[in-house]
Amino acid sequence: MMPAGVPRRKRAFDLLLTIPGLIVLALPLAILGVLIRLRLGSPVLFRQVRPGFKGRPFTLYKFRTMTDERDASGRLLPDERRLTGLGRFLRSFSLDDLPNAFNVLRGEMSVVGPRPERPEFVDQFRNYVPKYLERHRLKTGLTGWAQVNGLRGEVPIAERTNYDLYYIENWSLKLDLRIIFKTLYAVLFGKDAY
Repeated sequence: MMPAGVPRRKRAFDLLLTIPGLIVLALPLAILGVLIRLRLGSPVLFRQVRPGFKGRPFTLYKFRTMTDERDASGRLLPDERRLTGLGRFLRSFSLDDLPNAFNVLRGEMSVVGPRPERPEFVDQFRNYVPKYLERHRLKTGLTGWAQVNGLRGEVPIAERTNYDLYYIENWSLKLDLRIIFKTLYAVLFGKDAY
């Protein structure tokens, strides 16, 4: 069980990091937004509803990385055919997730926590991954314990869930700082960014 007061302390920590971070990143965010607008047109941001704290839905913001091309029948082309060169660059350094900071500012996400999944995956995983919904005991995060331990993409969800639950059960500011520093290292040096 989490210690009492964790949500309040995490929120204060989130604001302490996010407000100065958005000020420092304002110009790079604007430049990326202009580049996306020039390359892909509008909208610059990709929005998708995701389940968050206690399963409550929120709108997740990310930079758009794909075109919306459809084939002659109107079916959407596979992701790999819609991903642009700029989108590939943004994803390789996790820059497409920078707008998640606005979700943190709004109180919908935390800097560190389990990464948010799409609703259809949550509905699927809850049926066969033990304790999967326990991930929603804390807000979802920009980065997380599973991600800094290399569990992303095609890694089995049960394994990622174990790491998410470990994080929730062992939360501390020290652990959050460790995860943040590991994430920054990965992003800055291109080591499997989160």
